[in-house]
Amino acid sequence: MTGAFGLIIVFIMVIGGYLWGGGKLGIIFSSLHYEMMIIGGSAIGAFIISNSGDTIRGSLRDVGRVFTGVKWKAKDYSDVLILLYELLRIARNNPVQIEEHIERPDESPHFQRFPRILADSAAVTLICDTLRAASMNYDDPHQVEEVIDKRLEIRLHHALKPSHALQNMADALPALGIVAAVLGVIKTMSSIDQPPAILGKMIGGALVGTFLGVFLAYALVGPFATKANEIAEEDHNFYLLIREVLVASLHSHAPNMCVEIGRQCMPSEIRPSFDDLDTALRAEAVA
Repeated sequence: MTGAFGLIIVFIMVIGGYLWGGGKLGIIFSSLHYEMMIIGGSAIGAFIISNSGDTIRGSLRDVGRVFTGVKWKAKDYSDVLILLYELLRIARNNPVQIEEHIERPDESPHFQRFPRILADSAAVTLICDTLRAASMNYDDPHQVEEVIDKRLEIRLHHALKPSHALQNMADALPALGIVAAVLGVIKTMSSIDQPPAILGKMIGGALVGTFLGVFLAYALVGPFATKANEIAEEDHNFYLLIREVLVASLHSHAPNMCVEIGRQCMPSEIRPSFDDLDTALRAEAVA
């Protein structure tokens, strides 16, 4: 919602300020189509050349998420704490029984209670692989902890690739705008024998290329890249919370203590109170 609101403000202020200052939109619209073809087309072509298919698809997804926001909401954080609490409780009370849940999470009633978490393969595999490693009785839990850290580091690296690709596009757009402007000047110089009124329009059309390159870079693509980067990092907090709970369990803390450690690692704006989470965990234990 805030993304759409900001986008509206950008266009209103830029176009409104231009019109208020006495500018006319006719000169912009008359050259907009071919200037956009040069700048936008070359930017998209360079983007395709320099990025893999996964990164391109991820960039399109991240552009949409600028308007929809983060994937993991406050309820998802609370749900994953409840899920981890129940799994850790089973693992402590009956290590054999936990195997059926981590080997076939799709069939586990505990995972099925939280379909959003179950649908995320990264979260499910992180939970199941760590609990499986813990059941192997590692002599040094720090070994498993290091594996988790490397796994999350790789995941974050891939999650940030689309936003970095968008930022690279934003950095290139001003230069592509200059390319379009230079081509416009070349066209103008080939018509140097025309009257000043016609030459003025041609030069104005050429300068539209510079305007579009800078405008797209700093008012659209750049902010989109920054927001996409922020969203990716915020969503990564969800996996860091899972990590903290699982690492605490590797060091033989009680399930309720592990979950409390996870609660304290949640972002402050969505962190439930101790009493609220304790009530939810007690209800889970009774169930």
